[in-house]
Amino acid sequence: MRPRSLLGLVLVAMLGTACAQADESANAPVEQAGLETAYFAGGCFWCTEADFEKLDGVAEAVSGYMGGKVASPSYKEVSRGTTGHTEAVRVRYDPEVISYRALVAFHWRNIDPTVANRQFCDRGSQYRSGIYYRDDAQARIARDSLETMQQRFDTVHTEVEKATTFYPAEDYHQDYADKNPLRYQAYRFNCGRDARLKKLWGDEAGKLPADAG
Repeated sequence: MRPRSLLGLVLVAMLGTACAQADESANAPVEQAGLETAYFAGGCFWCTEADFEKLDGVAEAVSGYMGGKVASPSYKEVSRGTTGHTEAVRVRYDPEVISYRALVAFHWRNIDPTVANRQFCDRGSQYRSGIYYRDDAQARIARDSLETMQQRFDTVHTEVEKATTFYPAEDYHQDYADKNPLRYQAYRFNCGRDARLKKLWGDEAGKLPADAG
């Protein structure tokens, strides 16, 4: 193999850095034509990722971290609750099949918005729930949905804020429900996630509303 020139190595390094930065940016361009991006936090990202990936029109959901003050945090750092991040999921979807409004409505029905800095059995600011909008259009939909939830529940702690840098989580967290189905189901059951959703939402729990639009 011919050795690369010094200039070539520098260019490769610069391109690699640029790609990494773009991938981490909340406003990074979508890689697949026709897809749009949304960000949500609903406690354990294994569950949030798995919930969104079952929807028609969702191309992928990636587990990661958002909202903190430390660059490129590790799971160990985030799990201590000291970095300011929450476990979040980046959802890439086809707006011709499913709308952002529908995704937001679905997200509410998969979280407990009445509690602060926790979701189900997981406690700490790293498990706070949230909707993180990318632009004005998403902001209007997210804020309107928050007002609706505030009319339904006495107290709503789910944060609705502009998306910041999203850092994908480590590989072993991605597609955890598919890679470790028995452990995932055991965790989800023992955490009481579906039982609490049923109590909060009744027959709407975990479902995509028919009138989401």
